[in-house]
Amino acid sequence: MKNSGISRKDFLRNSVLGVAGLTFGSGILNSLNAALPEAETDLKGISGNFTLKNVRLETGFEYKDGEVVRTNTELFMVQISDGKIKSISANKPNEKAIDAKGLLMLPAFKDMHIHLDKTYYGDRWQAVKKRTGGIKGMIALEQEIIPELLKNSTYKAERMIELLQSKGTSFARSHVNIEPTSKLQSLKNLQIALENKKTGFDAELVAFPQHGVFYTDSVPYLKEAAQMDIDFIGGVDPFSIDGAIEKTMDFTVQLALDHKKGIDIHLHETGESGLKTVEYLIDKVNENKSLKGKTFLSHCFILGKLEKSKQEEIAEKLAEAQIGIVSTIPFGGLIMPIPTLLKYGVNVTTGNDSIVDQWNTFGTGSVLEKANLAAQLYRKSTEYDLSRMLKLATAGPIPLDDKGIQQWPKTGDKANFVLIDASCSAEAVSRISPVKSLVHNGTIVY
Repeated sequence: MKNSGISRKDFLRNSVLGVAGLTFGSGILNSLNAALPEAETDLKGISGNFTLKNVRLETGFEYKDGEVVRTNTELFMVQISDGKIKSISANKPNEKAIDAKGLLMLPAFKDMHIHLDKTYYGDRWQAVKKRTGGIKGMIALEQEIIPELLKNSTYKAERMIELLQSKGTSFARSHVNIEPTSKLQSLKNLQIALENKKTGFDAELVAFPQHGVFYTDSVPYLKEAAQMDIDFIGGVDPFSIDGAIEKTMDFTVQLALDHKKGIDIHLHETGESGLKTVEYLIDKVNENKSLKGKTFLSHCFILGKLEKSKQEEIAEKLAEAQIGIVSTIPFGGLIMPIPTLLKYGVNVTTGNDSIVDQWNTFGTGSVLEKANLAAQLYRKSTEYDLSRMLKLATAGPIPLDDKGIQQWPKTGDKANFVLIDASCSAEAVSRISPVKSLVHNGTIVY
C-alpha cells in the first residue's frame, strides 16, 4: 500500500473484522480509492462475522389523537455471525465496525412471480411486437423464438438476478418453461445460473407449461421436471388453452400430490371460466389438505371483475383453503381487490413478472415499486397504511406489527436485509427510496 503505515494484508484483515468509519453501501469506499485497487475496496463479498454500527431500526409508532403520525427509530449495533443476526445492541458510534451511516434496515425483498429463464435482459433491446391470435398467437411466437433465447439464457438470467439484487431482492419464485419446444433445457440453464449466484440469491422454481398441458403435449416433460429440483407445478388458463378445466386441473393437482410439490397457476381468464377455475381449485385443495398453504393463483384477474359481495365470498373461501394470490400491480384498467383479500387473511404477494421480454418491457426489477403502486391505487397514504404496504415487497415480514410493537429483526433471524436511504418504512414505500446495500445469509452481495 502506498502512503500507509500498515501492510496490505493487515489492512484487508482489519477491513473484514471491522472497518472504522467506512460507509456501508453499494459503491466503492471513497476514502480507500487511492490506497487499493477498485476490486479490493468494495465491501461486496464480505461474509462470516462482522458488525454494523449506526444501523437505523424502527422501534414503534408515535400517535396523535389515536392516529399514527410518525414512526420512531433509533440507531443500533447489529452483529452478524454464521449467516444470522447474532446480536442487536445499543449503538456505539466510536466502535470499530462497518458504518451504516444511519441507513434504515429492512427485511430483504422477495419477488414472488418472475420468469428468470426467458428474457431479453442483458442482450440487445427489443420492443414488444404487435400481438395477433391472443394467447395461442403468443404460444406460436414463443415456439419460434425460444430456441434462440436458450442460446444464452444462463448469462441473461445471471444479469437479471444482479438487477434484482440491486433493487434489494435476494429471493424469487421463478416460473420456468416446460413444454415441447424448451423441453427441460430452460430449467437446466436456469439451474446453472442459480448455482453460480447461490451465495447471494435463493429461488424456488415452478414447472410452467406455458404452451398448455395438453394443447401442446407437455405432459411427459412436466412429469420429468416434477422429479427434478423444482418446488411447484404450474399451469396457465386451463379453459382457454387446453379447453378443459377439470382435466387440466386434475392432472396438475395429482402431479403435485404425487411428488409433494406446491401449485402455482397463471390465471388470466376474466369470464365465467376464470371463476369456475378458482372455485374448482378451492374444492381440490379442500379435498387434499396437504396442498393448503402450498397453492397459489398468479394474476387471477377474474377477482377484479367480480361484484364486491362475490369478491368477499371468494376471498373468504381462498383464505379458508389457504390459497395465496400473487397479484400483478397494476394491470391496465383492471384493479385487483388486494385490500379485500388482505382483509380476509389471504396471503397476497407480488412480483415483476416480465422484465424485458416478448410479453412486456416495463419491468424495473423493484418490488418496492410494486408496493408503492399498490399504495397509490388503494389510497394508502397515511404513515400507518404505507408501513403496512411494505409486506408486498418483503412477502410478509415488516419491522412493526399492527400495534407498533417491534417484531423484526430479532436475534437469531437470518441475516437477510437491505440498508435503504429512508427514515422509515412508510417513506421507503412512498418514495421508492434507493437501496444502498443488500445482505443475504450474512454475505454482503450488493
